[in-house]
Amino acid sequence: MEDNNMEKKSQESTRGPSQREIPLPPAALLLLVMVLMNILLYLYLDHVFVSPPPSGLDSNRCPFGTFRMGQMKNCSPWLSCESLRTEVRRLKRVGEGAVKRVFLSEWKEQKVAFSQLTTPEMKEDFLHGLKMLKSLQSEHVVLLVGYCEDDGTLLTEYHPLGTLKNLEETLNLPRYQSLNTWHHRLKLAINYVKIIHYLHTSPVGTLVMCDSSDLDKMLSQYLLTSSFNIVANDLDALPVVNKGNGTLIKCGHRELLGEFVAPEQLWPYGEEVPFEDGRMPPYDEKTDIWKIPDVSSFLLGHVEGSDVVRFHLFEIHQACKKKNPEERPSAQEVLDTYQKVLNSLRDTVLPGVREML
Repeated sequence: MEDNNMEKKSQESTRGPSQREIPLPPAALLLLVMVLMNILLYLYLDHVFVSPPPSGLDSNRCPFGTFRMGQMKNCSPWLSCESLRTEVRRLKRVGEGAVKRVFLSEWKEQKVAFSQLTTPEMKEDFLHGLKMLKSLQSEHVVLLVGYCEDDGTLLTEYHPLGTLKNLEETLNLPRYQSLNTWHHRLKLAINYVKIIHYLHTSPVGTLVMCDSSDLDKMLSQYLLTSSFNIVANDLDALPVVNKGNGTLIKCGHRELLGEFVAPEQLWPYGEEVPFEDGRMPPYDEKTDIWKIPDVSSFLLGHVEGSDVVRFHLFEIHQACKKKNPEERPSAQEVLDTYQKVLNSLRDTVLPGVREML
């Protein structure tokens, strides 16, 4: 019996301790405890606190009917008539158009843009712009802070760099000179095409940017943010196209002239026939596509490497300028091409890229 017990112990000794009996090294045990504590801490913080908004274009996204800007940690409801009347202090007028006057203003120590209807005759356009502003709140559109239909006023986030018309002036500032490169300029052009694509596929239908009879007018519809992005600002003239039921549009009731507007926007019956709005044929969103090359050329400027970018965009821009609107690409196709060009040139060191041509 004793011999059998000794033999069994000998065999167990040979096999070594079972898995349950293998002790963890102190360092491994400590590491395991730390990992578990970090997981529990992460889950706790995720439950108790709201994560800060990501940097970039999505930093101000809030549920519909609310906003967040500047150093605000939480989303607040759009300001009411009473708040606009009592809490907003106007500082100076910074712009005026046919529909609105715009004032640099202050709300709770934050700079905002206060817009006021110019005349009662433009109330319909004002209300349409407000409706679009509410419906299209996204990374592509200026942030709405509040509005009052009774007073014909609205409040939006203020962007001190102003409209895209000021781009060259902005890039000459010491703070932004490092961004005056083909790479950052192409990203601006991509940002612009993204906005056009968003308007053409918006939640309220296919929208056309009608305040665009010339390049300056087009550029004035967009703001340049301090993070060097573009947002659409003036949405008073965004008619809806619905090809499904045959709904086309006309940008205003006056004759349009010049090479910037699409051919289908020009009076088709010659100079000898006086213009009549009733005889002017309607058109669709492809007018926006026609204008993309001109806006992009402005955004690209004439910095080192911009000619190379233009070379790579030549084919898609040529397609945008097709006289027949149906032959022009969609905004999505233009965007895809722009992105491919950026990706193909991203790692290129200029001026050596010239040797690729």
